[in-house]
Amino acid sequence: MKNEFFTDCSLNNYQRLIKRVFDLFFSFAGLLILFFPIVLMIILASFSTGHFGLFRQERVGQYGKTFHILKIRTMKGNQQDEDFITLAGDERITGFGRFLRKYKLDELPQLWNVFAGEMSLVGPRPDVKGFADELRGRERVLLSIKPGITGPASLYYKDEEELLARQKDPASFNKNVIWPNTVQLNMQYLENWSLWKDISCIIKTF
Repeated sequence: MKNEFFTDCSLNNYQRLIKRVFDLFFSFAGLLILFFPIVLMIILASFSTGHFGLFRQERVGQYGKTFHILKIRTMKGNQQDEDFITLAGDERITGFGRFLRKYKLDELPQLWNVFAGEMSLVGPRPDVKGFADELRGRERVLLSIKPGITGPASLYYKDEEELLARQKDPASFNKNVIWPNTVQLNMQYLENWSLWKDISCIIKTF
C-alpha cells in the first residue's frame, strides 16, 4: 500500500527522521506554552457559537489514511462540521470566530495532531476525500508525507476566503484554479525540501 506513494521526489528515511524529531520537539513545546491560551479560546468559542468550542473534521493524511483534524469552532450551528469552503463575510462566523480565523488561531489545536504523528508543522494542508482522490500519477507522492499546519501553499493563499468571496462560482474556482496551483506549490515544496525551508515557512507564518 505504501509503495504506491513513493517516487524519486519523496523524502528519504533520514529526512523523515529529522522532520519528525523537529515536529515532536516544537509541537510539545508549543502545547506546553499555549495550553492555557488554547483552552481559553475553546471556552470563549463555546460561548460565542453555542456549541463546544473544539471540533473535529475528517481529512486525508499520510498514505491516504483518514484522521480527524482539530480546530477551534468559529461558526454558529453545526454546519461548520460539514462545510469545507468558507467565504469571507459568512454570516455564520461569530465576531470572535473572525478574530480567530484572521490570525489562524483556530488551527492551534492541530499541534496535538502533530505531536500524535498525524500531521507535521509544515506540509501540504490535509484535504478532504473528494480532493485527495483527484491526485494523479506523480502527484500522489504528496500522500507520502504528513499534511502540515502551514506550508508554502497555505502562505500563498493566506487570504483564500477573501479571494473566494470575490468569485461568481467559488466552488468551481476552488476546484479548477486554487486546487491545481496548490498541488504544484506542494510538489515544489516536497522536491526541494530542507529543514531550513520548514523553519523559514514557520517564521513567515508568524
